Amino acid sequence: MIPRFREFDSAAFLRDTWQRQALLIPNPWADWRNPLEPDELAGLACEPGIESRLVTGDGLGVEHGPLAEDRFATLGAAPWTLLVQAVDHHVPDVAALIEPFRFLPNWRIDDVMVSYATTGGGVGAHFDQYDVFLIQGAGRRRWRVGGMCDETTPLRPHDDLRLLEDFTPAQEWVLEPGDILYLPPRLAHEGVALSDDCMTYSIGFRAPSAAELLAAWCDEALSVLTEDDRYGDAGAVIAQANPGEITAEALDRLRRFALDALGDPARFARVIGAQATTPRYPEIDWSPARAPSLKRIKAARDVGGMVQRNPACRFAFVDRSPGHCLLFVNSEITECEGPVADCARAICAAPVFALDPNWSDAALALVHGLCATGALALAD
Repeated sequence: MIPRFREFDSAAFLRDTWQRQALLIPNPWADWRNPLEPDELAGLACEPGIESRLVTGDGLGVEHGPLAEDRFATLGAAPWTLLVQAVDHHVPDVAALIEPFRFLPNWRIDDVMVSYATTGGGVGAHFDQYDVFLIQGAGRRRWRVGGMCDETTPLRPHDDLRLLEDFTPAQEWVLEPGDILYLPPRLAHEGVALSDDCMTYSIGFRAPSAAELLAAWCDEALSVLTEDDRYGDAGAVIAQANPGEITAEALDRLRRFALDALGDPARFARVIGAQATTPRYPEIDWSPARAPSLKRIKAARDVGGMVQRNPACRFAFVDRSPGHCLLFVNSEITECEGPVADCARAICAAPVFALDPNWSDAALALVHGLCATGALALAD
């Protein structure tokens, strides 16, 4: 069952709070239920290929998974915290926590990290470079937030976390199960478990840096430029008093020449779509041992069958015209027209969707191809 908010003004949140300030959202759920047991989380931390960390000693001690199954029995009474990344990729009930936050675009959503802590456990005062909704799943946790940080903020030596050298809290909340705390990027914060079996679900958001965007855009431009794409200045050069000067006019022409090489909006859309849908773990092959046949998919269409997206895969589209769009799935680009474009938009709109009886065989071929990669699957 997909969890839903009892009431939450998303428009007011986006207008007044998003990327501006912290906000406590007292339990807004219609019926809150913790979707994961501590033993299940511990089991994931022992699995190879799942990113996990065991944090001890005020955040300074970090062990990376996979952890040995008997590791938790040796931890003793000192506070500790277990962090498991991208749990939504493996547990459908955790993936469902993202659904109430779909008022934000899919391409901005990263993953759901889940933490378990014993009383006093935490990772220390730190800051992140992304927005996050912190959902209290079980137990109680005290959160304190301070001021905004940047690259000049003094940090403690650490390879994994931006632990603050100094932390002065300005606000404090104690979260009970179902409560949510929103934190904007770069805001100093610290969470400490006030009870055993303290579980927190962190829905994090992607925020590409200018360096990442420029690198991707420049790589794409370089892939199509040739030796013949050269600067020219016929009719623009005049005799200079000092030939050693690069004039303001020459600098402006060179700048415009370089920008023109990056000035194709259609190509930029392809670059951004591919980058925005790069999966968190691109090395994982999700292809099923036996994908459904096209015949089976057609049969499912005829009875209004349902299809579900793989939570580990990323989907987005860019409209080119009313009857044409680009579909991006895990950085792969597909040109879609007509009914196929309608199908592509439906795939991106919701994690579970019905096969439209009016979809053409070409549209079903798109679904079939994505099922073969493991990006889609026929729902039970």
